[in-house]
Amino acid sequence: MNEKTGDKLGFWLSVLLAINAIIGSGIFLTPGNVVQQAGSKALVVYFIATILAAILAISFAAASKYVTKSGAAYAYSKAAFGDKIGFYMGVLRYFSASVAWSVMAVGVIKSTISIFGGDPNKALSVTAGFLVLMAIINLFGQRVLKWVMNLATIGKLAALILIIVARVVLLITTGASNHLSEVDQITQNGQKIVPTLTTTTFVMAIVSAFYAFTGFESVASGSEDMKEPEKNLPRAIPLAILIIAVVYIGVVAVAMVMNPKALMTTKQVVAVAAIFNNEILRDAILVGALISMFGINVASSFNAPRILEAMARKGQMSKALTKRTKNNFPIRTFFISVALAVLIPMAFEYSMVNLITLSAMVRFLGFIVVPIAVIQFYRGKAKEDVLNADKNVLTDVVVPILSIVIVVFLLIEYNWKAQFGVANSAGQIVGVNWYAIAMMIFGFVILPLIMAWISRRERKN
Repeated sequence: MNEKTGDKLGFWLSVLLAINAIIGSGIFLTPGNVVQQAGSKALVVYFIATILAAILAISFAAASKYVTKSGAAYAYSKAAFGDKIGFYMGVLRYFSASVAWSVMAVGVIKSTISIFGGDPNKALSVTAGFLVLMAIINLFGQRVLKWVMNLATIGKLAALILIIVARVVLLITTGASNHLSEVDQITQNGQKIVPTLTTTTFVMAIVSAFYAFTGFESVASGSEDMKEPEKNLPRAIPLAILIIAVVYIGVVAVAMVMNPKALMTTKQVVAVAAIFNNEILRDAILVGALISMFGINVASSFNAPRILEAMARKGQMSKALTKRTKNNFPIRTFFISVALAVLIPMAFEYSMVNLITLSAMVRFLGFIVVPIAVIQFYRGKAKEDVLNADKNVLTDVVVPILSIVIVVFLLIEYNWKAQFGVANSAGQIVGVNWYAIAMMIFGFVILPLIMAWISRRERKN
């Protein structure tokens, strides 16, 4: 083993890296929405989301055998299909990162407003909170990134452990009854909360739950720093997802058994905190989740602008985007990212349900392209030179095909009308959210065209 190899991450460190990359705000933000959509089937939904994440993760890990450059979906699609597809996937990856940042920001702002007794659904308060949050991140986030991320890791783990331990203690001391069988029958204002389960509502619940597992796609992008990534990643990432699934299902089961009505009806963003009647315990969980989400916000403020900057350094974007301040801060890409992170949630009226499902859905194109890229690598049809990795029919062909089929099915059954519709107080779709549609057209079509035009014009000059 040479010195460089000795400094690389081994199998178990790769597992821990994947766990930390995946566990984020999802488990705090999704349970209320998932239980509200799927009722007593919520645990099954999380189990299916686990399987889906594991299948997709294996495809990304398989791609990392052939391409060890950083960039994940961008690097894989560029190697498989050439510069044009790579460029588009790079821009889409950047847009996806901005959407993810917007979800984190809304979560932090609404949770903070709740802690101080305000109305987290008041648009003006949330918008003002956005401006304050972005100012804080701009002033302090980059300077204390490592410290904040370590604190965020502690915060999220402490909150999850506290939920499970508190439930065990309450069971022992109070003998709280099991409400799991009553979930589907719970009513609010005389109407059942959980709708009749259809294929579409089940798919929407799976997509919401799947959001809690996103992050696995970024783990493989660090394969250059891992020992034998072609062997370790296909094992490490699925194992990490399995460990996380046990924690997630445990947390959701605790919430459903203790107080399912509070979980589904609370106005708090961190719905799992609402299941406890003890105010101190509830606030402790809320603060832990808030610390975790703030840490992810800081990380997003670091990562999203640098995706755009990295493409500019490779000549696929305007060189103007590579310019930094005297303090080495990527000011231009940062403010472009801030603009997207603010406008996207405004387009969806700060709805956490829509933003969570949207954040998962904008990744799905990559979840189709990367599996196809893996098959191309296996067939030896890549546009660029790739590593001569050991080929495996199961991980390089069968699993990618299964990934594509699953993602296409989810896209077909997805409730696009609800995602881009305007709902009344009763939850009925009464119109079309053209602002939200315009934002998606901008992210998927206009933004890539603008970036391509600027880049082409700069090269000619």
